[in-house]
Amino acid sequence: METSGNAVLYYSSPVGLLRLCADQDGLCGVHFAREAQTGGTDSELLHRTARELNEYFAGKRREFDIPLSLHGTPFQRRVWAALQEIPWGQTRSYGEVAAMAGSPKACRAVGMANHNNPVSILVPCHRVINANGGLGGYGGGLDAKRYLLRLEGLSF
Repeated sequence: METSGNAVLYYSSPVGLLRLCADQDGLCGVHFAREAQTGGTDSELLHRTARELNEYFAGKRREFDIPLSLHGTPFQRRVWAALQEIPWGQTRSYGEVAAMAGSPKACRAVGMANHNNPVSILVPCHRVINANGGLGGYGGGLDAKRYLLRLEGLSF
């Protein structure tokens, strides 16, 4: 959850404008944005995040080294931790992520946790697909999800 004291930086990416947010504990938000807002403060952590995103989009980075500050329910945090275990260039189904999070029957709840993922791309919810191989959904849109998966060497 974002608070008014967070640092904010807008980052123009190949999948659209991203709003990067950090609090005192780490990166707490990577959200798709329609337009940049003025005001607010940025931070060295946000500039470091932008550099790592540049490397990721250039195909030179597969893992991120940014401290995260994820705020959510215990189940959401378990799902987000499971997402971070999915290797670059691989996918998992919603059911597989549910099992990884310790709740094998919670496929739909995994979908909602993905929907509420506060740190897109770094917490790679784009790597979660339907059991039948379909893309499923993505907060940034399916074109962005396809782009990210293709960047990681997958095709859909």
